[in-house]
Amino acid sequence: MPLVFAYYCSGHGYGHATRVSALASHLLRLEEDSRPTIHIVSSAPKHVFADSIAVGAKYRNANIDPVIVQPLAYRVDRERSVATLRAFLHGKDRIMEAETRWLREIGANCVLSDAAFVGCLAANQVGIPSILVTNFTFDSVYSYLATSIVDTPTEESHESHHDFHALVPDVPVPLEVLQPLGNTLLAPPFTVLTILAVHQIYSGYRCADLLLRLPGSIPIPSFFPEPRLPSPDWVDPTTNRFRPDVMTSLERTVLLPSIPYPTHVHHLKPPREVIPVPLLVRPTSCESFSPPGRAKFLEAIGVPASRFDPTKTKVLVVSFGGQIFRRPGSATPTPSHSRRTSRDLSAHPSGPGVNEQLVAHLSSKLDLEATHSRLGHLRVPESLSEASTQGIATPSHLWIPGAPPASKPPTSPVSPRASGSTLQSFPITTTGASDTDSVSVYVDCQDVDDESAADDLEDVVRLLPGANWVAIVCGVSKEQWNAENEELPDGFYVAPRDVYMPDLTAVGDVLLGKLGYGTVSECIATQTPFVYVSRPLFIEEHGLRRWLESDGVGVELARDKYEAGDWAGAIEEAYTSGRAAKERMRAQGGRKGDDGGTELARMVVDWAAKWRSA
Repeated sequence: MPLVFAYYCSGHGYGHATRVSALASHLLRLEEDSRPTIHIVSSAPKHVFADSIAVGAKYRNANIDPVIVQPLAYRVDRERSVATLRAFLHGKDRIMEAETRWLREIGANCVLSDAAFVGCLAANQVGIPSILVTNFTFDSVYSYLATSIVDTPTEESHESHHDFHALVPDVPVPLEVLQPLGNTLLAPPFTVLTILAVHQIYSGYRCADLLLRLPGSIPIPSFFPEPRLPSPDWVDPTTNRFRPDVMTSLERTVLLPSIPYPTHVHHLKPPREVIPVPLLVRPTSCESFSPPGRAKFLEAIGVPASRFDPTKTKVLVVSFGGQIFRRPGSATPTPSHSRRTSRDLSAHPSGPGVNEQLVAHLSSKLDLEATHSRLGHLRVPESLSEASTQGIATPSHLWIPGAPPASKPPTSPVSPRASGSTLQSFPITTTGASDTDSVSVYVDCQDVDDESAADDLEDVVRLLPGANWVAIVCGVSKEQWNAENEELPDGFYVAPRDVYMPDLTAVGDVLLGKLGYGTVSECIATQTPFVYVSRPLFIEEHGLRRWLESDGVGVELARDKYEAGDWAGAIEEAYTSGRAAKERMRAQGGRKGDDGGTELARMVVDWAAKWRSA
């Protein structure tokens, strides 16, 4: 009789869903006598598990974990995140009753979880083993909301950027709310709220029996005695990097003991174990690495054939889940386009000096994130319920839901003033994908003398390194996709919302985005150099950065440079550093085989079968 697995998937982000779907697909492609039945349960929508559902996975939608609130692509709302956690735990008993009943109804033999603590806790109550498949856990993520590191705009950011950031001020969670965030046996005493919050997440993970530790991992407090929570203690706030002792702890093998089954369960509990496992990532097609296949893919998503020459054209993929760019040289956002207000945002005074028009416009953009998010996991104010039909581009902006503003190159020259120190525009015309294509990029610099002006051109603010580059922007809503986008910078194209990201990443020469497992894993799998903008309040980032440095190419783009539209230098650096590895990957037609995925699936089945018989 085949094993029955319940696979719990956090609804927090893209990476959880992609790796759950990848492992589920490997399990469902095993030989028939070993192939388990798999039930995926998640608050992420069904379509993100399409790969595994196509080969037999069953899907159930349920609210099985709280999420970190991200109103912007690389910002965190600490206060709302804690409120979300409290609300979830308030209904935890009801959730646990439903989950334990469901596990019994489907006859589950084992629970896999990435990284929803409810799955491990429910498995223990039912008396079946559980496997945690992850590179981090949310006890450390919620604990890190107490870090003293504050996510604020840089001094170099334009004042309009400060207006944008003022919408979501970053204030550390008070220590009396999240202190000391650990096991009472390890670090007493605790406040009542702590025991009801982060400690409950930690205790759920303590019920897991096997940890399949994915690449890019950080400490897992529920399996290892060191380092202890609170997780802010793991990071040096002056460098925003793990402390040396935390790095050393990642190599330790001493484990915390098992949590026993309830007394009514009379079979053996597995001893705890940790196994490092290979990269879990969705497959790419061989065609996405070949020149004809790349050309066909790009044409299918809207890039004209005339703009892509496989021998010359370079492709930048921009994937934050939602981005907003502001034009270089533009003193303020263009005020002419439509803006709408939000009751919820207006409830939080912006403070002196804040651009109220920008506040109103961003309200509609946050609405898009809530209504059209790919995973439906971003929690933003409920009052932001109107759908926007505005296009993604204006003369000064690309308005894509998610990240703070970044600049967009002007499309026409700026007239110099008659006298004094003037601003002049120097058109730089370069050859494009074909002999008949050319692009003029106008740059503003001080009219001092010809020599200094020429020097200034070396440091010009540019989105792309040259006219031989095209950019594919992801994360756009259906309404924005259907809108007129005539204001897009030359060479920028909008990907369909359902574009298959592993193939698009393979087609790309460089990817620009935020650090997250899904994007990092697909960049490493395809050897696509990655330019990333840091998310300082996500402690998972420390493990992902180390992984990218060891197995891929990563170049950090400072947030002020991202927001100024000054991307070209980092893109060029990443492309140059990763070019040889990318060319080798293309020459071999992508990764060969499944890189251990089938072997991992067999190991999971064998382990679960062993403890079913026990």
